[in-house]
Amino acid sequence: MFLSIVAFIIILGLLIFVHELGHFLTARVFGVKAEEFGFGFPPRMIGVVFNEKKQKWEIIKGNKEVKRKNTIYSLNYIPIGGFVKILGEDGEDKGQNKKDKKIKVDKKSNNFSHKPVWQRIIILSAGVIMNFITAAIILSFGFMIGLPEPVEDEAGQLKNPKVQIIEVIKDSPAQKMGLASGDEILKIKVPETGQSIEVEKTAQVVSFIKKNSNREILIKVKRGDDIYRLKGTPRENPPEGQGSLGIALSRVAIVSYPFFESIKMGFSSTIGITKQMLIAFKTMFGDFIFKGDSEKLKQVSGPLGIVVLTNQMTEMGFSYLVQFAALLSINLAIINILPIPALDGGRILFLLLESIKGKPVSSRLEGKFHLIGMFLLLTLMFVITVRDFFKFEEKFEVLFEKISNIL
Repeated sequence: MFLSIVAFIIILGLLIFVHELGHFLTARVFGVKAEEFGFGFPPRMIGVVFNEKKQKWEIIKGNKEVKRKNTIYSLNYIPIGGFVKILGEDGEDKGQNKKDKKIKVDKKSNNFSHKPVWQRIIILSAGVIMNFITAAIILSFGFMIGLPEPVEDEAGQLKNPKVQIIEVIKDSPAQKMGLASGDEILKIKVPETGQSIEVEKTAQVVSFIKKNSNREILIKVKRGDDIYRLKGTPRENPPEGQGSLGIALSRVAIVSYPFFESIKMGFSSTIGITKQMLIAFKTMFGDFIFKGDSEKLKQVSGPLGIVVLTNQMTEMGFSYLVQFAALLSINLAIINILPIPALDGGRILFLLLESIKGKPVSSRLEGKFHLIGMFLLLTLMFVITVRDFFKFEEKFEVLFEKISNIL
């Protein structure tokens, strides 16, 4: 679990850093000043900035305020992601009077708020675009080295084929005996009769369990590097669509592709996954708003839940972790582009209103909108985090025990 937390920090840090890099690069393209571009979050550990008068780079130690014409490149103490501080992004020096007159566009200005609306939208959208591109690159790399794919039982000449549990139904015999999503089934045995099978195909598992319903069975599974032997009794008359044990299975193998095909598949898969995620978001929020059904919202995870998912992917192998990183990048992009206050999508919404009105929305109103939005987001994040902690309490107890043993 400790290794999973490190993996989580590295993956999330990389995705946030790439996101901010998108904002930084497009700001520079349009001549907007980036006051600081940092790796990690403040306080600042050390930074460098080019001094034009002395024509040399100078070092800035600590978090002191420094006024320089050029960008400060900093290394910060909180090693997650990064940030970019763009001149005028927060509405300062917007050029508005009390009546909110139309601001004069100044293409030569290095202030974000003085640039044309279309340029500001591109700068704000660039982080999201970079996350989509990053996901496509990660998936392209994955397809080259080989990613897990569902394969038919009849398929032969496969790399590392295995029968894997992809879902465990709540309150089923499988859940009670401790089976988990991602477990690889190696062997099934009936202690009463001595019958056993070495598992190679999904059909074997389904047939064997069905024949031995109401008898205690022993299932040998591989979870990460660990082997578990778990006991349980399949149901003779299970609920419709659940099966005797209450699991969904898939035969999975590592499949790799040639270089150019991998790149093509990486980008096409990113588009396909994005469409699926958008449909899932629409269904989830649609059911909640129009039907009052919050069941799907309960599946949303915060940072702690993502740590647990990272742990599962780490245990399953590097290729699964690669896939997960790509999904996380797409998820981060979609959330940021939604018209949510304080996020990129919320800021773009105000720019679209500005283009319709012909003049900017009041800086004070926009500031309050984002401030309230940020408060609600942090509150929601806190609630989800607390819920995740109790949901995965056992896993974190094991983690804390391991950390205390190390200390």
